[in-house]
Amino acid sequence: MVGQRFLEALVEREGGGDWQVTVLCEEPRAAYDRVHLTSYFSGLSANELSMVPAGFMARHGIDLRLGDPAVALDREARTVTARSGETFGYDALVLATGSYPFVPPVPGHDADGCFVYRTIEDLEAIEAWARTAKTGAVVGGGLLGLEAAGALRAMGLDTHVVEFAPRLMAIQVDAGGGDALRRKIEELGVTVHTGAGTQEIGVVDGRARTMALSNGESLDVDLVVFSAGVRPRDQLARESGLVVGERGGIAVDESCRTSDPSVWAIGECALASDGRVYGLVAPGYQMAETVALELTGGSRPFTGADTSTKLKLLGVDVASFGDAHGASEGCLEVLYSNSREGVYKKLVVAADGRLLGGVLVGDAGSYDLLRPLCLAGSPLPAPPEQLVLPESAGAPVVIGASALPDDALVCSCHNVSKGAIRAAVSEQGCADVPAVKKCTRAGTGCGSCVKMLTTIVQDELVANGVEVSKGLCEHFEHTRAELFEIVQVRGITGFTRLIEEHGTGLGCDVCKPAVASILASLSNGHILDGEQAALQDTNDHFLANLQRNGSYSVVPRIPGGEITPEGLITIGEIARDFGLYTKITGGQRIDMFGASVDQLPLIWRRLVAAGFESGHAYGKALRTVKSCVGETWCRYGVQDSVGLAIELELRYRGLRSPHKLKSAVSGCARECAEAQSKDFGVIATSTGWNLYIGGNGGMTPRHADLLAADLDRETLIRTIDRFLMFYIRTADRLERTAPWVERMEGGLDHLRAVIMDDSLGICDDLDELMQRHVATYEDEWRATLEDPDRLRRFVSFVNAPGTPDPTVTFVAERDQIRPARPGEEGVSLPIEGPTDGPIAGLIAGPTLEVRTS
Repeated sequence: MVGQRFLEALVEREGGGDWQVTVLCEEPRAAYDRVHLTSYFSGLSANELSMVPAGFMARHGIDLRLGDPAVALDREARTVTARSGETFGYDALVLATGSYPFVPPVPGHDADGCFVYRTIEDLEAIEAWARTAKTGAVVGGGLLGLEAAGALRAMGLDTHVVEFAPRLMAIQVDAGGGDALRRKIEELGVTVHTGAGTQEIGVVDGRARTMALSNGESLDVDLVVFSAGVRPRDQLARESGLVVGERGGIAVDESCRTSDPSVWAIGECALASDGRVYGLVAPGYQMAETVALELTGGSRPFTGADTSTKLKLLGVDVASFGDAHGASEGCLEVLYSNSREGVYKKLVVAADGRLLGGVLVGDAGSYDLLRPLCLAGSPLPAPPEQLVLPESAGAPVVIGASALPDDALVCSCHNVSKGAIRAAVSEQGCADVPAVKKCTRAGTGCGSCVKMLTTIVQDELVANGVEVSKGLCEHFEHTRAELFEIVQVRGITGFTRLIEEHGTGLGCDVCKPAVASILASLSNGHILDGEQAALQDTNDHFLANLQRNGSYSVVPRIPGGEITPEGLITIGEIARDFGLYTKITGGQRIDMFGASVDQLPLIWRRLVAAGFESGHAYGKALRTVKSCVGETWCRYGVQDSVGLAIELELRYRGLRSPHKLKSAVSGCARECAEAQSKDFGVIATSTGWNLYIGGNGGMTPRHADLLAADLDRETLIRTIDRFLMFYIRTADRLERTAPWVERMEGGLDHLRAVIMDDSLGICDDLDELMQRHVATYEDEWRATLEDPDRLRRFVSFVNAPGTPDPTVTFVAERDQIRPARPGEEGVSLPIEGPTDGPIAGLIAGPTLEVRTS
């Protein structure tokens, strides 16, 4: 990453193009994003992780040698020899050799099943091994170790984290933050062992089988990931006689020049003039820019860098900045800790009121504001107690981007200040965030500053008298909520009329799906009819979820998770007959993966005949209403949670909304259905039902808020009706209920007043909208099967119906199929489906077409 940034900084400078550049790269691919490496396990491909723009090397005449690292350096002759044996002369040499993972020299560390977590190839090897493993252990509880643990957990392994220090992330967080982080991670099913070292890996038949810890514990493991820190890769420098640090790292001065005036070192291999080896990308980028300036006649000394960090580990927000441990003389600490919510906040302040540092765990929402204030050394704009207390505790919002001084560092990756961002708008004519990103590079690194960047850009535009559009896109000046009102009041039933009367142009991939959702919410016919068909996203276009290899998933609705044996048998027979991959989801449904577009009508015809209907997994609509078994079976249950869940799911099925909707009903306060993490959740009490709203899982978890308590069934349903319709009517495009509630002026009190007290006088209208939805609902797949015109779209090739797409290929794994990866030999299944089960049909049969990617 740092090497690529150097290349970009060099060619951006006047005179940079005069250099003839050769890059010797050890890995088989060009630079990619290691910061987001774990995203590989959630579907991001190696190409998507690439940091090299298409054609960059050729455009700038850079000679990139992949898989051919430097192995020898002759400083006297000024030559570098590559592994291939080829020798290259140089006028200037930049070492960006990075670091290597440290593996403790414990017995068994090199057994099969032991890995490091550094490159895409490492991740591919871990992923392949994990298919036959059950238990994994990560040695190291730092940033990368916890990311590795998250990856193992996501792959279905029982996961342990072993950390020698007394707490997780000991460098970044203090004891209180470490305790909060540990609780949150253990709640996610990861077992944490702190204060324990790894003494030995037990090996059987060459494979790792056990792990002995220094505290006497022994773990049964099949897979071990070492993430116990990194060491600078300074071997090339050592062997050539360059000065290196006592504990490693190539010694450099403030210009990043080594002891040889013709050699520079940047990134994790460099020991900076302040005596530190920086293991973060932002300091590496600053070093890269320093050397690029040196080579083009400029100068910007590197004297140190911001080591603040903000990331999400296993879904938990963690951030630290400045003097996080309170080591400054005379400093004071302000703490807020809520172990029930898993939130810990600490601010370190000087006696004169300046913010020196902080730790945030479980809620890092204020990081974007606090870190720049800390780095700027400015007095706090409010008492620190108000900055750590949550709004629910009565703390007012007291600071915003306007409180930051111009010299406050907003983007630490590219060293961009608030003043530079403002200047890009006021002096260089940047009119939006993308333009500012291109001009300053702010927000193009780790991405954690984008929210703050957006606020500063918009504030500066307003200050310059520029009206900041709140429109849905360039084709509509209206917001989504305003368009909803226009469509409803004017009785508009198509996109063409709407854009002719209230917009401009032909529309785009932002406004078309949003308008399609509005039309569907107002019950304007089948989504595959007329104009609506052309507005849909890929998933809605085929009423199925598109998967990574071009196949689709089929998800029938199972209200409340309740299903008869006959229903289970039907799903099993269909999955068997079509060779589909099956998985039971966390939302109490059965997903079937691997269907071609041609197979979808064939599969659904059998599902509909058996009484199933669309689960709308493909749409921005209600997904599921999860439930526990309630008082019917459970000895703790106090209400019929299954019955209510089924009633709610059938009532709101097919309800189109700005984003997906999830719900749950728990039969008692033990909360087995996890209702407080849903968009709307219900928990039984001895006298009624408690209604929670605005919960959210996923990337930004949020607990739902209690809207009303002890409601009877009729009042509960009426309140949910109004909540959903008010959300659909007023939320922004692709806005979940959680951020919608958070940005609502007046918050929960306002929402309660609108839908329970009818403060706006719109409850009758909300009730009528819901009744219209309930009365006009029809299963989209049943209606599609009954219409020959709709069915014509379900073909891979319009000129050869019935021909399977040869690019959709599969391989066998764990007695099922999965998508073939690049380089793997896969087969494309026949449309009719295998006849002897998924594996037999996949491996053999005269109708199968074998293809090598």
